[in-house]
Amino acid sequence: MSETHATAPVFPPGRYGRRREGGRRRLLPIVATVIFGVGITGLTYAYYEKYGQTDYTADIIGWNIPSDTEMVVEFRVRVPSGGAAMCMVRARDYDGFEVGRQAVTVRAPEGGGAVEVRQPVTTGSKASVGDVMGCRAAG
Repeated sequence: MSETHATAPVFPPGRYGRRREGGRRRLLPIVATVIFGVGITGLTYAYYEKYGQTDYTADIIGWNIPSDTEMVVEFRVRVPSGGAAMCMVRARDYDGFEVGRQAVTVRAPEGGGAVEVRQPVTTGSKASVGDVMGCRAAG
């Protein structure tokens, strides 16, 4: 039985061109990974600033259906002191399709805090569910 030792292949001189060093091949993927990571971090930060946690949070209290063409949505929205919130309220039918939408501006109470709102929404057909799509700073 013979033993073989792993060695680098030996090529005849001048036949296959110049051998490259491995250092350059490692640098490019590392630089690309760092640039990609910085780009993803920047994109994440930008989207968080635009759509992330806000001071304007809304909670549904309930809804009332006085007729086939109207729904009254009751909700509570937290508004910071001195601010105003623009909330989008909608009504949906039994299948989940939107049948009415209404924008409402809610002013902050003295010192900020929660405000309870009853907002009528005109609907195109009989609604079954009301909700607040979201609130943001007004104007």
